[in-house]
Amino acid sequence: METSNDSIVHARSGGVREMISIALPMVISNGCETIMVFTDRVFLSRLGAEQMSASMGGGLFMFTAISFFFGLLGYSTAITAQYLGSGQKEKCPTVTFQALLTALCAYPVLLAVSLPLGHYIFGISGLSEGQLKYQYEYYDILMYGSVLMLVRSALAGFFIGVGSSRVVMFASFTAMILNVAFSYVLIFGKLGFEPMGVAGAAYGTLAGGFCALLVLIYSYIRYAKCHDMNLKVSFRYDGVILKKLLKFGFPAGVEFFMGLTAFTAMIFMFHARGAETAAAVTITFNWDHVAYVPLMGLEIGVTSIFGRYMGAGRPDIAHKSMISGLKTGTIYSVVITFFFVFFPLMLTDVFRPEHYDPAFENSRALAVFMLRTASIYVIVEALIVVLAGSLRGAGDTYMAMWITVGVTWVLAGILYVCLHVINTSLEVAWLALVLMFLSIPVLLLLRYRSGKWREIKVISGSH
Repeated sequence: METSNDSIVHARSGGVREMISIALPMVISNGCETIMVFTDRVFLSRLGAEQMSASMGGGLFMFTAISFFFGLLGYSTAITAQYLGSGQKEKCPTVTFQALLTALCAYPVLLAVSLPLGHYIFGISGLSEGQLKYQYEYYDILMYGSVLMLVRSALAGFFIGVGSSRVVMFASFTAMILNVAFSYVLIFGKLGFEPMGVAGAAYGTLAGGFCALLVLIYSYIRYAKCHDMNLKVSFRYDGVILKKLLKFGFPAGVEFFMGLTAFTAMIFMFHARGAETAAAVTITFNWDHVAYVPLMGLEIGVTSIFGRYMGAGRPDIAHKSMISGLKTGTIYSVVITFFFVFFPLMLTDVFRPEHYDPAFENSRALAVFMLRTASIYVIVEALIVVLAGSLRGAGDTYMAMWITVGVTWVLAGILYVCLHVINTSLEVAWLALVLMFLSIPVLLLLRYRSGKWREIKVISGSH
């Protein structure tokens, strides 16, 4: 008789088609999230470079503040996938409930620590008074609404883990459409509302996220009913599963947090060099965000598929799914590189203010240089996300953490030395970062080829 594991293996082969079926909805989902952020910054750029830069700095620090828990909760995807692959689908909702408990417990901690810390960091960062005022306002609103992102992450982990990533895509699409509409109305004061500027962008983001959460809650209840999963039984504390989430999710959370902290520090180092540099860096990283976030969707898809086959005891097919991820991601990166190399001026002028802004005009040449140079590392980002996603899917989260966090903090150190010790030009500092970034895929590949991930056991047959 064919076992449930055999059914999973025979129905899918770890090929490109399966990778696309899981990863493409996540690519679109993350693309929707990117469009939300990108559109808000384009709207705010019409009001001036300071509000645009404030949304970049405030939004990035908010996401950095929640990133540890975001990464930890995201690992529920791999645990859910491994339980599904091992034929223990009844434990999938229990994993999700442990993630929801973690999210709700994390929220008051975030408010108590991150709100005053954010204000302190902004105050010593050397930002202009105009940007600082807007940044405080934008950051505070998003932090109070951060619980929406945490709960959405916990529920999304369930759907991605069981292979129903289209639900997450639909929820993100809903958030995007409503966010763009709400932000436009609130930022510019349409339909009888007073113009709210940067605060309107923040409220629009939360409104869209709340609607997406409602979609996920409804879909979660409906999916459990259709697939004979008893949600009432899952609404309980499970110490064994929670321990797995904390053990394997902790390094994923640390990696996310430390990586974003270093990245945020680098953004502030650039912003402290003046309004012109801040505008150029904001434009560059906005487009980098557009390019990279869809790849995060691919990484999530790889983690889900890789984890499922590891749970089914088939590391050979898990490896095949990694190769499929590389093929898919490389095609995407080549397309993005083409635009960065040949159309950087057009990409830069998307952020041109409605009225003449000397900070923007003087930043255009630097932004064009940074975008063209960024094409060097964009081409290898697919290798990074696929290898990291594979290692996490297998449970090798600690080594993935050490590699990515270690190199990222070296990058931050290099930037500090360039800008504040030897006082190089901004172009030289940026080029040094880009070239050092290329060491990350090399180290991840060496770790993957060592085969250590084959020996890690995340779940057992009984629990």
